[in-house]
Amino acid sequence: MLWFLLAGLGIALIALVVTHDSGTVAGMASQDFASLATRIALLVFIGSAVILMFRGRMGAALKAGAIWLVIGAALAVGYTYRMDLRTVADRVMAELMPGHVSVSDAHSVGVVRGTAGDFRVFAEINGARVAMVVDSGASTVVLTQEAAKAAGLPTEVLTYDVPVDTAGGRTRAATVTLDRIVVGDIVERAVPALVAQPGLLRVSLLGMTFLNRLESWQVRGDRLEMRGYP
Repeated sequence: MLWFLLAGLGIALIALVVTHDSGTVAGMASQDFASLATRIALLVFIGSAVILMFRGRMGAALKAGAIWLVIGAALAVGYTYRMDLRTVADRVMAELMPGHVSVSDAHSVGVVRGTAGDFRVFAEINGARVAMVVDSGASTVVLTQEAAKAAGLPTEVLTYDVPVDTAGGRTRAATVTLDRIVVGDIVERAVPALVAQPGLLRVSLLGMTFLNRLESWQVRGDRLEMRGYP
């Protein structure tokens, strides 16, 4: 078997040298032919090693071959359907971990309602991971002081001159523009937002200045579906 392997490699090498100028071998591009020859040689080498290893134990060889065939087929199927498997995994994670965003398809994400009855998401704001509550009653995105600092906003020089109504009464917030908000596969840039004064907001709000930019958003049962524009 070793002599056959060496002879085959020698013939392939000679064919490559002889047909170098034409760029093709047996109707194939030289690079493709070299790649094919290498793969065949590798298969022959592995096959020879297996035969030597299991010489006199054909049953064990067939069993081992069948196991590796099943493993290879499983890997091939997993790679072929990797995007579908990712979607399924995202949906399972969203059910088990409220706040985890599942990617339904391109530019579309889903969020499962939390135990408190709200939709919590982890958004990326200016590169910082921020926990937020989707709030259609908020006219704008509102950040806590902690979230604003994590997003790199200059909280120490902000001017809190925008009157806002909260559950605790009327207060003031600072207006800012966020470079980028990312929720799953949805990306929005230059989003107007407010920064609440210290201690006045427990969790950041994903309000209408983000939601109004989406192609659609709707609640179906305990699931919020958001779809951005391509």
